[in-house]
Amino acid sequence: ILLKHLVTLVVKVCYDDMFRLLQSAECPENFEDKNYTIITSRCKGPEYPADQCCPAFKEFACPIRDKINDPKTDCAQTMFSYINLYGRFPPGLFAHKCREGKEGLKCDEPTLPPSGSAAAVHSTPLLLTAGFLVLLPLML
Repeated sequence: ILLKHLVTLVVKVCYDDMFRLLQSAECPENFEDKNYTIITSRCKGPEYPADQCCPAFKEFACPIRDKINDPKTDCAQTMFSYINLYGRFPPGLFAHKCREGKEGLKCDEPTLPPSGSAAAVHSTPLLLTAGFLVLLPLML
């Protein structure tokens, strides 16, 4: 009987720890009040042209890429929920149309130039492709 209780306790502790790991923290970004017209005014169906949709999506998402890419929060899921709510886009639209490489979309970010030189620009990847693919089944 002691072994039975020990096994039950171990299974419960492992399950609780695993469940806690799978839960995401609430996103610190307020997506409810964001301006989605950046995307909805330029990304139009029924064709949803990539040359219109992808730059609009990047313009919206790149400024908040650190929050969207944080796997400890539900920011990506929340963002896509609101984008799909306001834009009524087909599930997985941005995942299928917007690809720039295996690391996802690249966000160009201006940096402060060294004194006396032209402005330098470096690129930071926006790792949303994996998020698209993970969330795609949830949107169907």
